[in-house]
Amino acid sequence: MTYIDLNSDVGESFGNWTMGDDAAIFASVSSANVACGFHAGDPSVIAQTCRDAVGANVTIGAHVGYRDLAGFGRRFLDCSPTELADDVLYQLGALEALARAAGSTIKYVKPHGALYNTIVHHEVHAQAVIDAIRAFGSDLPVLLLPGSVALAKAKSAGLRPVAEAFADRNYNPDGTLVSRREANAVLHDPEIVTANMIRLATEKTVVAIDGTVIPMEAESICVHGDTAGAVAMAAAVRAGLINAGITIKSFV
Repeated sequence: MTYIDLNSDVGESFGNWTMGDDAAIFASVSSANVACGFHAGDPSVIAQTCRDAVGANVTIGAHVGYRDLAGFGRRFLDCSPTELADDVLYQLGALEALARAAGSTIKYVKPHGALYNTIVHHEVHAQAVIDAIRAFGSDLPVLLLPGSVALAKAKSAGLRPVAEAFADRNYNPDGTLVSRREANAVLHDPEIVTANMIRLATEKTVVAIDGTVIPMEAESICVHGDTAGAVAMAAAVRAGLINAGITIKSFV
């Protein structure tokens, strides 16, 4: 692998409540997963995030989630597939309007939180998300967990599936993410995280929480913008990858 995308979840502030330092993390990443107002973000936050991304030459993607502001989109919602598809399409439309005003457009989609993890295995919700994306624009790539049901459905629907790895999260031996309810779900040491991501990019493997070596091919690496020390971690991962001969650039 000679290049890889580095992405971050951004635009997740709301009103007077601030989450992350988006402007700073844009110095390291190549793609921005911008919250669309359902799990986080408000119109002014989203608009400013889009302007900052355009100014930093960072690709804008839609970070769509369950309609769950109170739970930050980290709770499963047992909604109907029609309701979920409508919610996803609504979020895409809102972000597209604000991205266009900033001089850009949506280039890809990445589900957030509980929605992301649910459609690893939930056939109905996975199909609803893919149906919404196709209704919006069939040329949008979809950023998803390797081996997920949604990744297969995206491919079957003619969308470009993009496999993603997580720099700051621990993995279970089956390749799923360790639940945030569990201890050691989130990694905080930039040196360990950087070494893991160099291994991913050069050897196509990651080490699970129990020491199991998991084969994993990914076109993009995520550093969560709400993780403590995210800006320093993103900078460390970027520097480490570049020093290993890997170019950082958007997958689109």
